[in-house]
Amino acid sequence: MQAHIAPYQGKHPQIDATAKIAPTAVITGDTHIGAGSSIWYGTTLRGDVHFIRIGAQTNLQEGVVGHVTMGKFPLIIGNRVTIGHRAVVHGCVIEDQSLVGMGAVVLDGAVVQTGAMVAAGAVVGPGKVVETGWLWAGVPARPVRELTEEEKMYLSWSADHYVTVANNTF
Repeated sequence: MQAHIAPYQGKHPQIDATAKIAPTAVITGDTHIGAGSSIWYGTTLRGDVHFIRIGAQTNLQEGVVGHVTMGKFPLIIGNRVTIGHRAVVHGCVIEDQSLVGMGAVVLDGAVVQTGAMVAAGAVVGPGKVVETGWLWAGVPARPVRELTEEEKMYLSWSADHYVTVANNTF
């Protein structure tokens, strides 16, 4: 079994040769995936009505949905980002070495800045900015507190960990 990787209106996904893609992932259209990144089982990336860019050593865990907003907001995910299981990232920007927790939703025009964290199950509304070094949680998501030093270190550890796990899985 291979991942479903397909063009949309003549635009083909571009996936770095070192990226790891699960056999049940779906990747379409104008989607670029960087070196050492991993796209896990059941993840869908639809670069159909705008583009998707995913940096290096980023992991999108099982069941993530990544989509865009027609003509308005692409989906941009930076380097060394962790997107937790069943999260939805839609027409937003997730900057380098940040984390979106399991089941969280980040909506159109929102920005999760470098070194920020969105808690599991949180919903980051349209246009909101999750600032560097902060944890946001809740529905709707709001700033809860600054990240601890341990949480900041976890952001880097998570990226390294998923590169290793992906290399041993796919």
